[in-house]
Amino acid sequence: MVSVTDVVSQPAIVGDLDAITEVMTVAFAGDPVWDGWAFPSAHPELRNQQRRSWWRFNLASALRYPWVRMSPGRETVALWIPPGGEELTPDEERELPAFLDTLVGGFAGTFIEGLELFDSSHPHGEPHYYLSLLGTHDDHRGKGLGMALLAENLALIDAEHMPAYLESSNPGNLPRYERLGFSKVGEFTLPAGGPTVDTMWRPAR
Repeated sequence: MVSVTDVVSQPAIVGDLDAITEVMTVAFAGDPVWDGWAFPSAHPELRNQQRRSWWRFNLASALRYPWVRMSPGRETVALWIPPGGEELTPDEERELPAFLDTLVGGFAGTFIEGLELFDSSHPHGEPHYYLSLLGTHDDHRGKGLGMALLAENLALIDAEHMPAYLESSNPGNLPRYERLGFSKVGEFTLPAGGPTVDTMWRPAR
């Protein structure tokens, strides 16, 4: 297992986009939300392609902040939105319906309903860091890299005395987040028979 002292993160840049997109694509294969629900095709390779396009769209936007953090070898990646930031630019928000229509066709409306649930469940009062994504490439799973990266990122956030928020799309991850100081504060269920997503908060330190 990796100790937090073994991971010193660095911000991703545009030249890292292909690599970090691939990390997220493979990391979320089999995820209850970002595989089975969001991309309901029966064909695994099509789901991989759709997930790759979706994460690339989001990661490319987030690179405008220095808070897409990665391990030096790009084995594990965390996408944070800093206090006062937004996941997408206004132009990207306007492009989103057409993008999803191309990406998932008739499921686009349901996908957008799900995104609206993510947004309405998000705390909008106290400024905080938002962990939108955390993923480790399959080739490096089981070594503790993801949690070590998260702990290192949280140390940076603690230095600013800021709280943090995340959604967990996989209930198996809740104990890992709880060990780093997050507590479950709510949940919501995605439309069209989708899975339940847990919301978690970590107070400022």
